[in-house]
Amino acid sequence: MITKRIIPCLDILGGRTVKGVNFIDLIDAGDPIELATLYSKKGADELVFLDISATEQQRDAFEPLVYDVAKKLSIPFTVGGGIRSTEKVARLLHNGVDKVSINSSAVNDPELISKIANTYGSQCLIVAVDAKQEEGEWWVYTTGGKIRTRYTLLAWAIECQERGAGELLFTSMDHDGTKNGFANDMLAVLAETLSIPIIASGGAGTPTHFKDVFLKGKADAALAASVFHFSEIEITSLKRFLADAQIPVRL
Repeated sequence: MITKRIIPCLDILGGRTVKGVNFIDLIDAGDPIELATLYSKKGADELVFLDISATEQQRDAFEPLVYDVAKKLSIPFTVGGGIRSTEKVARLLHNGVDKVSINSSAVNDPELISKIANTYGSQCLIVAVDAKQEEGEWWVYTTGGKIRTRYTLLAWAIECQERGAGELLFTSMDHDGTKNGFANDMLAVLAETLSIPIIASGGAGTPTHFKDVFLKGKADAALAASVFHFSEIEITSLKRFLADAQIPVRL
């Protein structure tokens, strides 16, 4: 049986880890190298590092910090933010990154998904999608949740899979930072529609939320930030809770 994954996320701004609510009101959450090292030791299955201002500022992810983090990790490491070319992907993979995550750049140039998948393999490519529910439909947003696109979530998710994405990371902007639970209904729709793994993001607040995202949302992995950064939930304890609920996790 395939185990469910618990993935801490480091949102990086100015070299520091930050966290907000609904993509705004960001506060400092600590040193990214210290947090990455801690999560690697405490049972995280993977780690995601997102340079959240790289796209808006039209620059690459802050590579020196990325490489410093990679040196400290013994778990799979994903990096996203400002990745717009296969050359950038090559540089990251060569320097210890295991997967790349593309978001706005994929919407702006969908062929980039195919280029990365065909060159390096789908296994190292996550397409991240930020979406908000409006007028009964989920709409995809880019540039850190600032620009609404012409894509609906489901249509874009299907296109991402068809173009070669290895995984889909869906963040509900409505749930982000609220700690009220994940967008399980939409996650279940995605899981039933797609054949690639779904990573759920946005809304984690309690261990029960993680249980629900796996059982109700049918997610393959759950990503969270503040509940881990501020020690509200300890990863080892969370995994024991999930195992007691008969959810397969790596202990």
